[in-house]
Amino acid sequence: MTSGASYSGGINSLGFDRAPADTRVVVAMSGGVDSSVTAALLKEEGYDVVGITLQLYDHGVAVQKKGSCCAGQDIHDARRVADELGIPHYVLDYESRFKNHVMEEFADSYIKGETPIPCVRCNQTVKFKDLLDTARDLGADCMATGHYVQRRIGADGKAQLVRGVDSGKDQSYFLFATTQVQMDFLRFPLGHLDKAQTRDHAERFGLTVADKPDSQDICFVPEGRYVDVIERLRPGALEPGDIVDIDGNVLGQHEGIVKYTIGQRRGIGIGGTDEPLYVVKLNPAKKQVIVGPKEALLTTAIGVKDVNWIGDPVPAEGLMVTAKIRSTRPGVPARLFMEGTRVRLVLEVAEAGVSPGQAAVFYEGDRVLGGGWIDRAESADPRLAAA
Repeated sequence: MTSGASYSGGINSLGFDRAPADTRVVVAMSGGVDSSVTAALLKEEGYDVVGITLQLYDHGVAVQKKGSCCAGQDIHDARRVADELGIPHYVLDYESRFKNHVMEEFADSYIKGETPIPCVRCNQTVKFKDLLDTARDLGADCMATGHYVQRRIGADGKAQLVRGVDSGKDQSYFLFATTQVQMDFLRFPLGHLDKAQTRDHAERFGLTVADKPDSQDICFVPEGRYVDVIERLRPGALEPGDIVDIDGNVLGQHEGIVKYTIGQRRGIGIGGTDEPLYVVKLNPAKKQVIVGPKEALLTTAIGVKDVNWIGDPVPAEGLMVTAKIRSTRPGVPARLFMEGTRVRLVLEVAEAGVSPGQAAVFYEGDRVLGGGWIDRAESADPRLAAA
């Protein structure tokens, strides 16, 4: 970005017909290098920058953990960066909202036999909802984040969500729930950069977080021990039951379905079988963990609920899309049929390990058309339909 002093009229880099100095932008500052560089770049260009950090989880606990976001150290780091840049900075206590909308739902989702993605829910129900309202209350023209996604204006004049240039850091899967109204207000200054370039900027600005590692853990799940979190939030929720094969034969017992995920092979708690067995389905009503051979994991069609659609209307005969059904897996070709606020995806090639509770995100090239929550996986094995 160039210095604000070079502005000579017209549309500025954030899309407003005014000088950067007359454009207020709130930056969501997590205390990490990405959001810190976002604030620094916008300040360098001359924008009226205000930093906001959310306290989402008890920092008295979180500060003891490395690699988690929204912890006490992160709030301290965000404040230090704001001081270095000379911008106003506010810390908002969103602990109760976060607990109600993210943590509680996380526990309930596992109890229902699902595999949730709390970071998406956090964006959907806290960061890109409540925080955007706060930014408007502060008189912001827009809000900027450090996500590696891009914002593009389509031929119809509407903002579109597009993959980040750095395929290894692209975060579009996690932002599928961003609505059109939110897209109009959001900006993503790092979407055209890769991580190395971002760190180069951090060093150029002399930011104290330049070498800070990326966060890895879910902020309220220390060391990935999600079962401990569920037991604390839902005492007594871990009910024992049977481990059965896809024909209904009892092979063993388990101590709670929340300890299992679709596609799991190790640590199931059974042995002595002729072939490797995988968790292919969870039945919370019967308290059953259902196991089967690897081919029983194959899914041919997927039901998706609570769809956020920001693409063009879908024709009656369906729309060919690239569907990404896990954050770590490449997209697969599928035909999408819109059914009100639901979508039915018919996969061109069967996919393994599809789990209710995960997100399905739909792309047309690099553009995000929308996404929703998987609540049904149609197996190629008819025995699983009745299980």
